[in-house]
Amino acid sequence: MSLRYIIFRNLRKNLKSYYLYVFALIFSVALYFSFVTLQYDPSMDEVAASTKGAAAIGASSVLLIVIVGIFLLYANTIFIKRRSKEIGLFQLIGLTKGRIFGILSAENCILYFGSMAVGVLIGFLSSKLVLMILFKILGIDAITKLYFSSMALVQTLIVFAVLYLLIMLMNYAFIKAQSILSLFRVTAKAEQQVQKMSAGQMIIGILGIALIVFGYVLSARMFSGEALDMQQLMYMMLMILFSVILGTYLFYKGSVSFLFNLIRKSKNGYLSINEVLSLSSIMFRMKSNALLLTIITTVSALAIGMLSLSYISYYSAESQAKESLPEDFSFAQADVKNRFVAELENKQIPYEEKHRQPVYIDIDAKEVMDDSFPEEFLFSSVVSDSMVDDIDLKPGEVIFMGYGSAIQQMITIQEKGPIVLHGSKQTIDQQLIGTTKKGVLPVYYTKGTPVAVVDETVYQQLQKDLDPKLQEGEPTDYYGVRIINEDQAEKAYAIFEEQQLEAPSFSQIEFRNNQRTNMGLIMFIVGFLGLTFLITSGCILYFKQMNESEEEKPSYTILRKLGFTQGNLLKGIQFKQVFNFGIPLVVGLSHSYFAVKSGWFFFGTELMTPTVIVMIVYTLLYSIFGLLSVWYYKRVIKEAL
Repeated sequence: MSLRYIIFRNLRKNLKSYYLYVFALIFSVALYFSFVTLQYDPSMDEVAASTKGAAAIGASSVLLIVIVGIFLLYANTIFIKRRSKEIGLFQLIGLTKGRIFGILSAENCILYFGSMAVGVLIGFLSSKLVLMILFKILGIDAITKLYFSSMALVQTLIVFAVLYLLIMLMNYAFIKAQSILSLFRVTAKAEQQVQKMSAGQMIIGILGIALIVFGYVLSARMFSGEALDMQQLMYMMLMILFSVILGTYLFYKGSVSFLFNLIRKSKNGYLSINEVLSLSSIMFRMKSNALLLTIITTVSALAIGMLSLSYISYYSAESQAKESLPEDFSFAQADVKNRFVAELENKQIPYEEKHRQPVYIDIDAKEVMDDSFPEEFLFSSVVSDSMVDDIDLKPGEVIFMGYGSAIQQMITIQEKGPIVLHGSKQTIDQQLIGTTKKGVLPVYYTKGTPVAVVDETVYQQLQKDLDPKLQEGEPTDYYGVRIINEDQAEKAYAIFEEQQLEAPSFSQIEFRNNQRTNMGLIMFIVGFLGLTFLITSGCILYFKQMNESEEEKPSYTILRKLGFTQGNLLKGIQFKQVFNFGIPLVVGLSHSYFAVKSGWFFFGTELMTPTVIVMIVYTLLYSIFGLLSVWYYKRVIKEAL
């Protein structure tokens, strides 16, 4: 029997175990190659000029290498341990460790570089699709072509060749360090099964849940309590991270066993076959996989959270533009506005003008604000109700407009209550009768505080009694232009761009497009990295289930001999996989939700819709690996007799 025969026979024999590893390797190479190709594609020049896209993609490709590298090294560790008995048999028949290493290296070389070749081909064919998706997200109207980059190929070959060398080094170290006896025991090491929960384990279990809840409470209060400076904010964020990550580790180390043990005790030890195959197994296996599951959960939460925040900003771009800029076009200078509207008239685009003259005052709003506001007075811009459509106030009534999501998190204002307007020499008592998110002045005028709308008579009183210090350097005129026919808004924006009007001049369309372009690129990159991590972490959990199924195969043989059908066992396995894949998923989704909820208002105006969409997509993709593991268990159970 030649070594060549042994190599190809082993390769063919182990292919059924390696198929997902091969898929993940092909997927990783294809993803990396298509991602790196974007850096060198000439079509990316427009993106690179406007958003520094090539630099962002280059930096992200490093993270992609880290994710793929860790996955390949971990997957190789699992598979080399699965073949430990085979390595031991090779030594028993007289092969040296060096010769065995050569056989494994040859097998791995064929598998690895064969998968690489397929991955590069798929990456090349899909690179145009990836670029089209990016342009669609960014709203760029450009023609894309299938482009092959020799630089991207060289970069891909170097990266994966280095990873291959690391894998070979790991294999050599493993073979060198093991004796024949230890090789036969590698896969026989079962997790320690503790029949009775100790007091220490109970404390760990309770502490894990308590730390996670503590982190959630802190994150909820981070921007809703007293105003924090940057140093305090940094300390709080570090405390939240430490609490949640340590709590997650302790949750897997003890909380899962603690909770399942309570369920087992509630049944007085009388468990059904489903519970024996699921709860009892998970109680002891999750403890030994605590570190791995903590890493997977934390990175999953990070990926979901970042993707949710970027999608919130992308999804909210239009509503945020309307909230920040009340009219289609805004100007602070009359002559600049006049040049623009003259061209609109020349192009026969109907429009409507708004002229508002804000004044700046201090407002004593203690009665309608919480104690966390640090200043004695609320600095605010004030306009008359005659300057705002559909508002007619009585003397003594005030409405706060432009009280959006971000301001609400920083300044808490009640809907109704007494306030006092401070002029230079006199004060005017008023009654707040409501707040609204609808904007009436751009942020350039409001400085991030709501605009007070008062009756015309009150406005005239304030104008005669202004504090000159508060007016210094503040804009005194706002000119808004609204395009009557929405279908002509883009045509008007083209005029706005052509004229290159002096600042401060603002456009809703420009605001929306800039936000979608900037956040769209981030969303694309985060989505790319998140998809890679989802595939790799799903594969890792699947590989763990493959190992467990092989270790538990003798138990299935006994249960089959006792009369349990394949269907009976499969129901228990399905229940087990719901927990094996569901617990890390639910914990990761929970972490990401509380992280997003604590600061989403800085990114947009919508929380639930974009966050739920991201979580549903992630859950559906993640569930595929749970279904694959059930399918693999089904095959193992079928072979148990």
